[in-house]
Amino acid sequence: MGTPKLSIVSTLYRSAPFLHDFYVRIKDTADSLSCSYEIVLVNDGSPDESLALAHELAALDERVRVINLSRNFGHHVAAFAAIEAAKGERVFLIDSDLEEHPEWLKLFSKVMDEKNADAVYGIQAKRTGLMGNLFYKLFNVLSSTPIPANACTVRLMRRAYVDALLHVRDRNMFMAGSFIWVGFQQVGVAVDKDTRREGRSTYSLTRQIALFVNAITSFSAKPLYAAFFAGAGFASAAAIIGLGLILRKVFYPETVIAGFTSLIVSIIFMGGMTIFFVGLIGIYIGKLFVEVKNRPLYIICPPEPSTETEE
Repeated sequence: MGTPKLSIVSTLYRSAPFLHDFYVRIKDTADSLSCSYEIVLVNDGSPDESLALAHELAALDERVRVINLSRNFGHHVAAFAAIEAAKGERVFLIDSDLEEHPEWLKLFSKVMDEKNADAVYGIQAKRTGLMGNLFYKLFNVLSSTPIPANACTVRLMRRAYVDALLHVRDRNMFMAGSFIWVGFQQVGVAVDKDTRREGRSTYSLTRQIALFVNAITSFSAKPLYAAFFAGAGFASAAAIIGLGLILRKVFYPETVIAGFTSLIVSIIFMGGMTIFFVGLIGIYIGKLFVEVKNRPLYIICPPEPSTETEE
């Protein structure tokens, strides 16, 4: 098969219950576009039967390619690996859990042609989760690279946009920020995700908080500036209060300066703030540590040797 016009790429993690339906729906949609295409499935160390099912699909359809990562590297890194493996002039990235509809490929293709866009992405029209809404608001306040609220993973991209995206090789990867940072003409389309399935999300509250911290510290130095100005403010306030107490004692010697409790509270407060800001700086230093090691973003397992014997 030559270079395809379209690459459909997706990641697999606990995707076994949905993979067959995903394949059928995305195949039918791609067939309706009447262009050559490939389907790239990246197994992100899934503990279920996702890899075996993907290999079965590849055995039945030569347009299906399977890439098996050596372990679970995380959704964003696996998505990057899928995009990097794509050969098509257009690349359609979509999750395989069917929250994002494979049929959106036709809509996105139409919008891309009409708007002459380099990338078309989905924006969740309705979102009820408090944490998700709070995430975008806080991120855009703190980040120097604002991202569209409620943006989805699903997107259709032209080759020029994809090539630019592949140059962003942050070890601490936050794909939503990278998508926007590279620029180009991008168009958002309102979509309604299917969020009715039970057990649909693998993002616990802890993982969501970790994602937020990683996102902010990967795309903004504003927290460091905030720490600097907060520290300067506290130091200035403490100096003014201290000077005021000294002057009061000088001009009013009879004044008794007491307040053991308030002193202890102040020490605890300042100590806590110091630990917080030192920890914040530590996060940035930790990211530098990861970046300078220059490890690969992911590792692909070599294909299993064929069991067929030569005659």
